[in-house]
Amino acid sequence: MLIPTIIMGVLAVILVVLSYQKGVHIQGLKASGNMLLQIIPLLIFAFLIAGMVQFLIPREIISRWVGAESGFRGLLIGTAMGSIAPGGPFVSMPIAAGLLRTGANIGTMVAFLTAWSLLAFSRIPLELGIMGWKFVLIRMACTFFFPPIAGWIANTLFSRVNVV
Repeated sequence: MLIPTIIMGVLAVILVVLSYQKGVHIQGLKASGNMLLQIIPLLIFAFLIAGMVQFLIPREIISRWVGAESGFRGLLIGTAMGSIAPGGPFVSMPIAAGLLRTGANIGTMVAFLTAWSLLAFSRIPLELGIMGWKFVLIRMACTFFFPPIAGWIANTLFSRVNVV
């Protein structure tokens, strides 16, 4: 986490300096503060969930349902969980990290995050209203099989990699 934090810090400093030179630094800082106030409660709850999952759900259950021994069933469970997961990355990423720390395997979490980003059933009402039912059906048909396939690839190529 140190390297990404340093990169983001350097990038933030560069952007603040550039915005100061253009005279828009106050507006930028106000916008940043507003976003921070909106996102902090969500972050707090997401990290609470991720932390509690690690200690409330026994490792044996995690391992059986979404761990290395779960096989293809785990990939389908990860896909289903990801497709119905609410919220944005501030919710899904901490949950995936918490599950990884408690014994979920890499493939299941890849399937989870891939389904969260590609399927996202919570977006369907908005898509229907804006894009229409034909578009939604085409998108779902084109993306439906990717999450378990991505999880299978992750298991096949990276199951021995310790990511957390």
